[in-house]
Amino acid sequence: MADEIRYEYKTVQAVRGTDGLVISKMQKDGWELVDRAAQGMLRSTLEFRRPKKPQPRLLIGTAAAVLVILAVVIGTGAALEDGGGKKDRSDKSTAVASDKPSAATTPTAAVSAAAEVITPQNDPEFAALLKGDTCDGANLDFATRHAGRTIAFDGSIVNMAPHGDQHTRYDLLLGPGDKGPNTGVGPAFKYEDVNISDLKLTGKKIPDTVGAGDKFRFVAEVGKFNAAQCVFSLDPVSTETR
Repeated sequence: MADEIRYEYKTVQAVRGTDGLVISKMQKDGWELVDRAAQGMLRSTLEFRRPKKPQPRLLIGTAAAVLVILAVVIGTGAALEDGGGKKDRSDKSTAVASDKPSAATTPTAAVSAAAEVITPQNDPEFAALLKGDTCDGANLDFATRHAGRTIAFDGSIVNMAPHGDQHTRYDLLLGPGDKGPNTGVGPAFKYEDVNISDLKLTGKKIPDTVGAGDKFRFVAEVGKFNAAQCVFSLDPVSTETR
């Protein structure tokens, strides 16, 4: 029983077509695929496991001792601060207040930055992202730093499926470029739970419906990047035919 292997388990929801990338990423982190099941037309459920790392008792005891020492140090520091730190705190508050930048220019710069639409032409980082790997950590970094900003790029619909049991609402998987279902580079962008009117279709020839392979100029708001599923969520702003 002492040598029995204990496992931790993890379930990951992946967009169909990105399963291989998700499995490869998890395997690099030491996870083993134990089950795969289809869930609707757009998702797969992947089950993973990996051996739990044992925690030495000596390490646990040492950690407890360190916590006790930290508690004593923090308590002593708090007592000293209450005794003689009141004046210092008021002085620091005054200094910080005097160093604040002028409010006349900061809002203008912020509005200007927020109004600019990020495109591959004006942002080299975004241009590189569109040619990168679906699961690359650069996707998470970009989504975190540019959350709520607007991006625009030429792309196509990789996959389209009903959202749940809905007949007029869909989940759309988008990719950069013109290859539709054969897209092999760039983020796996996703519009979730949208109907055709949510896409705000524009252009010379507006279709009644859309489907896999259709090419558009996508303008969208940056959402979250799900690193486990390698899916980059977007909210549609406009969709121009091309």
